[in-house]
Amino acid sequence: MMNAEILKDAEQRRFAWRCRRGLLELDIVLQNFVLYQYDALTLDELQVFDALLALPDNEFWALINNTSEIAKATGAKEKARNAMIYKIKTARLNKLEEAE
Repeated sequence: MMNAEILKDAEQRRFAWRCRRGLLELDIVLQNFVLYQYDALTLDELQVFDALLALPDNEFWALINNTSEIAKATGAKEKARNAMIYKIKTARLNKLEEAE
């Protein structure tokens, strides 16, 4: 395995570990997101995802579960954050549709 592949694999494991949360529902959604979507994320998206992982569980789950309104995007950071939340939501919904 090349050094870049080893680093990428280690980074994916780090994200998977950080996705282990106290809230089971959030844990499941984020673990699946990293498992199935990690390879498709850009470096900028990974940075946004990393920042989202710093949110408290209930706040993060409210954003994913549509119980909290997403702030209107006024700048590049907000747009990137909203786009990442949308990616997580759609990955979750796609997974639910596949299960049916």
